[in-house]
Amino acid sequence: MNYEEIKSSADKDMKQAVESFEGRIANIKAGRASEAVLDGITFSYFGNETPINQAATISIPEARLLVIKPWDKSNVGPIEKAIIKADTGINPQNDGEVIRLPFPALTEERRKEYTKEVGKYAEDAKISIRNKRRDGMDEVKKSEKAGDITEDDKFALEEELQNITDKYIEEVEQLADKKNKELLTV
Repeated sequence: MNYEEIKSSADKDMKQAVESFEGRIANIKAGRASEAVLDGITFSYFGNETPINQAATISIPEARLLVIKPWDKSNVGPIEKAIIKADTGINPQNDGEVIRLPFPALTEERRKEYTKEVGKYAEDAKISIRNKRRDGMDEVKKSEKAGDITEDDKFALEEELQNITDKYIEEVEQLADKKNKELLTV
């Protein structure tokens, strides 16, 4: 591999680790309504598994209430069943036309548990990023032995890989801090 391929591959892999971390923490409830709680929940619509947001209007009329209004009223029951089956921890309320998801207020103990979970996910993401750096460094050494890059390029590339690593680890820490502040805000 050449200089640019190694750098772009490491950058892409590390960015994926950050995006994966963002996805994991998005599903942690902060006691406020969030459409993210419905991500990945599908229901059977004419024999096809369909995401809820592709068959209904989703709104947040107040801080702790999510309202789902299916475009076809016959989907109210199947959507409600899919939400119950997904075990989101929120009990849907169905009035025949819309489904309301009232988000319960979090206790202090539950908030602290969630912040520990965010910390664990953040550490997993940092480990993944460091593993990508190690893979990149191994690739640099292989490329130097193969004669694809010079010794000067090797040192420059190792420094760049470290800078990219530092950038993504900082991004993970900022995302974790932001989520923890959101969780601890009453």
